[in-house]
Amino acid sequence: MIKKLVRQMLTAQILSALTVSLCLLIDNIMIGRFLGERALTAYGLANPMLLVIGAVGSMLCAGAQVACSKSLGRGDREETDVGFSSTVAGGLLFSGAFMVLALLLRTPIARMLGADEPALLGDTSRYIAGFSIGAPASVGALMLVPFLQLAGQSNLLIAAVLGMTVTDVALDLMNVFVFHGGMFGMGLASALSYYAAVLIGIGYFLSKRCVFSFSLKRVKWQKIRELFAGGVPSMVGMVSSVVLIFAVNRILMGAGGEAAVAAYSVVNTIMNASNCISTGSGGVALTLSGVLYNEEDQTGLEELLRTLARACVVLGLAVMALLMAFAGPCVRLFIPYAGQSQAMAMRGVRLFSTGLVFCCLTNALRNCYQGTGRVRMMEVISVLDNALLPTLFAFLFSRAAGVGGAWFLFTASELMTTLGILGHVWLKKGRFTLKAEDVLLLRSDFGVPPEDLFEADPRDLAGVMDASRAAEAFCRVRGGSARMASHLALCIEEMGGNIVTHGFAGGKKNRLSIRLQRKRGRWTLRFRDDCMAFDPVQHIARVEDENGFGIRLAMRMADEARYTYSMNLNNLTLILNTTDVERDK
Repeated sequence: MIKKLVRQMLTAQILSALTVSLCLLIDNIMIGRFLGERALTAYGLANPMLLVIGAVGSMLCAGAQVACSKSLGRGDREETDVGFSSTVAGGLLFSGAFMVLALLLRTPIARMLGADEPALLGDTSRYIAGFSIGAPASVGALMLVPFLQLAGQSNLLIAAVLGMTVTDVALDLMNVFVFHGGMFGMGLASALSYYAAVLIGIGYFLSKRCVFSFSLKRVKWQKIRELFAGGVPSMVGMVSSVVLIFAVNRILMGAGGEAAVAAYSVVNTIMNASNCISTGSGGVALTLSGVLYNEEDQTGLEELLRTLARACVVLGLAVMALLMAFAGPCVRLFIPYAGQSQAMAMRGVRLFSTGLVFCCLTNALRNCYQGTGRVRMMEVISVLDNALLPTLFAFLFSRAAGVGGAWFLFTASELMTTLGILGHVWLKKGRFTLKAEDVLLLRSDFGVPPEDLFEADPRDLAGVMDASRAAEAFCRVRGGSARMASHLALCIEEMGGNIVTHGFAGGKKNRLSIRLQRKRGRWTLRFRDDCMAFDPVQHIARVEDENGFGIRLAMRMADEARYTYSMNLNNLTLILNTTDVERDK
């Protein structure tokens, strides 16, 4: 089921990763083709400022992703709604403050970013002003990503991205040919396209079918602080990217002047769009690792990492091949005229593309580390990968081979980071290993030993009955009483049978996963299926007919029952806390 889930989520995550880079990509093309090289340089200088809003917004959303993954893994719906409400409130407060400050201080900010010449200063400050108007919507678009994914609304997320793209293209063209709004108009076009994305996505959250519930009463300042704190690792990565762009702009300005900065702006924009495969794999890793980690599902985590690693290699090589072949046409979209900037950018795109596979693998790994609680390791990887190593390589290579040498910074830094992670695993494990169970670096007491874990994936009623009998035997072998074994078998028979009978109807190729484990004196039984949403906990509370007898019987056997619906999956967890001895009394 993990492989199917990764395939479903990865496409949507990759497209949703374009929510920021698509608008920047389109702006860059329009600016380069219609406003000239100076405007393109201004856009490149403004990039760190644009990334600030993305960095803090991503920090909040990553914190929400981690927190809600944990609460969903525990089956705590109320805590999930608190996280959702607090995320929305925190995002609106921050983005509103950012918009006001950016508009008031746009000229000093542009000067600080390196726009010293008067005309260049004017273009840079005007673009910052136009883009900053969309700060609330920019953060809102970022918030759509984790919550629509967790709600299983991937198609709506894709629709929002497409709506944003069409709006941005249309407004950019109108700005160039109708309004002649210059750099301010280009920034404003991006801002309005973010509002279009939010308008498309917000309808779901206002509907009754939304799995999240917003309430001002659920907004908690302590939770907002917790969300920002939980997103610090992602913030470290984004801030490192801002520092990198600022530092490389300075290095290239000294090595090749405005032409080199304009070329880097194009290379960076194309690579940001290409890196959607890296961002997408990282998003899937963060969401699923958080859920599986809080379920203590080691088997699921290992399968997740293996599946993502294969996807990273395939996607990375495919995108690299495309960029190698079409670097020329891609660059000419931004810089249509032949010259120094165009030649530099083409070389840069080809050299940058060679690091995509390593970038995807590194991003998936560090997000798995964040989802599994290794926050410090994720932060170290982010600083090395996004700032220290690429800045160091840009400086050294530009000194040795000029601007052409600086383009090796991306591949060199990604390769060194990947090797550094594997070297760290080698030191921890005492041997070189590529096994998922070793690379994950899970704590020694995580999960349960294989002998205390039973798993089954029945496809029909006969499979459910086989799983029921096997679970009963497993319980007795592991020291469970006859009564406990009978209760567990009956729970599987009733709940599994209900899922197969009603969920698998109509010839649908649905999946059911049953997981039983014993740890710390309690039995935990989890059912996960991809059928239509059905909450058995609420069902027995409001229905008093005989048709619900089997479900009600299973619920009464459990000391605790938790249900969540996320990522198009029903998740029911039954916990039997009482010891076998107490059961038999």
